[in-house]
Amino acid sequence: MTEEELFSHIQTQYDSQLPFVAYRKPKETLVKAILQSDTTQHLVTDFTESGFIFSPFDTQNDTLIFPSESCKTITSQCFISSEIEPINLKHKVDAKARQQHIDLVKQGIKYIKTGHLKKVVLSRIEVVPLSEDQPIAIFKSLLSAYQTAFVYIWYHPKVGLWLGATPETLLHIDGRRFKTMSLAGTKPYNEDKELSWGTKEINEQQIVTEYIVNHIHDSVSDIKATEPKTIRAGQLLHLQSKISGDLKAGQLQSVIKSLHPTPAICGLPKAEAKKFILKNEQYHREFYTGFLGELNLRTSKSRNTNRRNVENNAYSTIKRSSELFVNLRCVQLKNKQAIIYVGGGITQASNPELEWEETVNKTQTIRRVLA
Repeated sequence: MTEEELFSHIQTQYDSQLPFVAYRKPKETLVKAILQSDTTQHLVTDFTESGFIFSPFDTQNDTLIFPSESCKTITSQCFISSEIEPINLKHKVDAKARQQHIDLVKQGIKYIKTGHLKKVVLSRIEVVPLSEDQPIAIFKSLLSAYQTAFVYIWYHPKVGLWLGATPETLLHIDGRRFKTMSLAGTKPYNEDKELSWGTKEINEQQIVTEYIVNHIHDSVSDIKATEPKTIRAGQLLHLQSKISGDLKAGQLQSVIKSLHPTPAICGLPKAEAKKFILKNEQYHREFYTGFLGELNLRTSKSRNTNRRNVENNAYSTIKRSSELFVNLRCVQLKNKQAIIYVGGGITQASNPELEWEETVNKTQTIRRVLA
């Protein structure tokens, strides 16, 4: 299928108000679309299902799935453009929103100092008016701008329309092989400025890494974690460690529950941080800081890479593969408005004014494709 045909199918699906998701994995050119033929809301029950899932931040709410067996899948290689040049967007400061977020961060720091929390991730929304309803055009812009992110557009008429370009993997499982990452700390990318990470960012990233390693032991064996390194996601830089191991039999649901929500999007201790967030953020995160992606898709791999050897190629291995991403750098389109979701990790060493600036920097991921 050509690139033009794929986007035509997506547009028709949206115009017909039928559920769909289209996405491209990091550093790939293949765009995949999964199209549902009716408006049924299919739910995940135990993570043995197969399809594309969309899960909210609050684990008390339902995880949705476009089931493999009842949806149509189409693909195309898409070379929309190379990464666009950085642009500096003028950000009109909303004094009320700024003060509200600074006050929230101060409240978080105060609570951390009581000893109940080590870290809490606090977020806010920013609403941008839209002159036109053009979600497919925004999706194309995200594909162009963020080559190294998981870029998606997700739609269900009974739920809503979401887009995003997230840099963070929740997990990747190929057969039994398990991979995840710890991602924390944020700085604007500046090629002319020497990068220096502060104690706050280094400690924050270490907290996330240690939490993940300590909490997946019952589900994953032979766990290894790399030293943190700087990665670039669009015009932002983060600290990342890669974590790998072998998933134990029947432990997929367990490891997902252990990981989500991670300290990178919730805090530590997890239950206490989540309680603080739900009580004090004063808005509903919905699918922001949830997760999404492929669940238990069947993949086959030939034992022989020589295509001429037909006999040996008949012996192939069928495996299940899951690749899930944390829903960061995302936006919900609703009532001719773009609702941008953004947040940051708060520790005892946090500076409330700098935390506000970090959220402003993060909004640029979405704002630059809405401009």
